[in-house]
Amino acid sequence: MRLILCAGSTRTASIEGISAAGADPDLLRHTPSADAEILTYGAPVRAPVVPVSPTGCPTPAVLTRAAREVLDLDVTVVDAGLAESTAAPTVTVGAGVGEDIREPDPVPTAPGAFVAAREFGRALPDDELLLAETVPGGTTTALGVLRALGEEATVSSSFPDNPLELKREVVRDGLAASGLETGDCAGDPRDAVRRMGDPVLAVVSGLALGALESGTSVTLGGGTQLLTAGALVRHADCDRPLSLATTAFVADDPGVDIRAAARRLDLDLTVTDPGFDDADHVAMARYAAGEAKEGVGLGGVLALAAERGVLADVRAAVPEVYDAVTGGERGP
Repeated sequence: MRLILCAGSTRTASIEGISAAGADPDLLRHTPSADAEILTYGAPVRAPVVPVSPTGCPTPAVLTRAAREVLDLDVTVVDAGLAESTAAPTVTVGAGVGEDIREPDPVPTAPGAFVAAREFGRALPDDELLLAETVPGGTTTALGVLRALGEEATVSSSFPDNPLELKREVVRDGLAASGLETGDCAGDPRDAVRRMGDPVLAVVSGLALGALESGTSVTLGGGTQLLTAGALVRHADCDRPLSLATTAFVADDPGVDIRAAARRLDLDLTVTDPGFDDADHVAMARYAAGEAKEGVGLGGVLALAAERGVLADVRAAVPEVYDAVTGGERGP
């Protein structure tokens, strides 16, 4: 199995209160680049910061890196519209940084990136792919795409308390700016992402579609953003088997019924509880408290670790990876 991380940016993340994927809003633009480096090298290399929430909850990349070390996974990073360059080797598919979805044409590179990612997915020789994302503000753009497609599912949040009404307001403004009504992009995934999404969704869904068309087994590793990628694949008229693997933190979110949404989209859902409830290390305790919940393929690698019986090994590896990433600083 190959883990493919699609890393990109949307200026929707700069809206106050939208994302907790960084301690400082000015540093959010570095989060995807840092996540790619942590997953690839085990620590930031060029990125100037370690992504943490305002309370000190570290990026899911720390946990996914720990799982990668235990599982010995091959990793490929795709530049899906990075705002800042990364030291991680990347595949380029022509994605540019996404603008605020309250603008009329926020992701003009989406159609081309979707096609290029689809071709890349078709050409990959792997038998199984685990697709992942890192894009601050991505749950808001995911909600925008779901509404453009006419899907009723809602989205989770990196905050313990989901600012869902703020996201709905942003999406309403975005639909108005693009001259869309709910469902106007049904059956047209590229237009839905171009007008209401982010470049990462274009790349993930294109990759998934191309890989499925070539007979590769695909798992979407993530929460409601990857659910939205699954919706885009279905709206591309693809009915091939497709899996979604997420964390218990997303599945237990009272505002998000990801199980029902996965059933509607005919996605084979796996939910994994990593057993962080009794952990006293910040890298696990903040997740048990409801922060972050998902990202950087966390649900996918945890599902694989559970399948192989090595979840305890992943938990044991997290503190060491955290120390390597942060230089031993435990945070708040």
